[in-house]
Amino acid sequence: MRLFSHFSHSSFSNTYLLAHEEGGEALLIDPGKITLELIDRIEKHHFQLKSVLLTHRHDLHSLGVKTLLKIYKPQVYVGAAAMYDFATIELGKEESQKLGSFDVKIILIPGHSLDSLLFKIDNLLFSGDVLLAGKIGSTNSELEKALLIEGIKRKIFPLPDDLIILPGHGPLTTLKIEKIFNRDLYEIER
Repeated sequence: MRLFSHFSHSSFSNTYLLAHEEGGEALLIDPGKITLELIDRIEKHHFQLKSVLLTHRHDLHSLGVKTLLKIYKPQVYVGAAAMYDFATIELGKEESQKLGSFDVKIILIPGHSLDSLLFKIDNLLFSGDVLLAGKIGSTNSELEKALLIEGIKRKIFPLPDDLIILPGHGPLTTLKIEKIFNRDLYEIER
């Protein structure tokens, strides 16, 4: 599997492009900003963009979808279809699904937003704004923060320590590093 990370300097957010092989099917996660560099990467490798996965409905992660729909016509998968003004497929349940040629485990962890989804593909966890390197996502209240921490504790911590976490902002990390060094998670019993 091939993974390409695209960082937007204007929005400080990450977009991820995943493909199995040159000329094969690809999926894009959190296309906040579509640049010529990103389009060039898709075209240069002859990827067939079939799916777009959105971790949550914030513009920094979803603003580029309308551009992609005009160019490639991918299926767009989200946590809450009613929040969007374009056609989407709702992934409201926690399950494993085959999205094209990708096996995707869907994990729902509200707190940062009500529709926050994480996508586990092989040993990669696309965490949006739920879990970032060294911190958890922002919340609007102590209740939402507790909900977010509890979700991380129950649903992410049991996964393998070598799991690579690819957040919506900032550098990648691993689950083991977050268990040891993430100050926002110190209250979680290990």
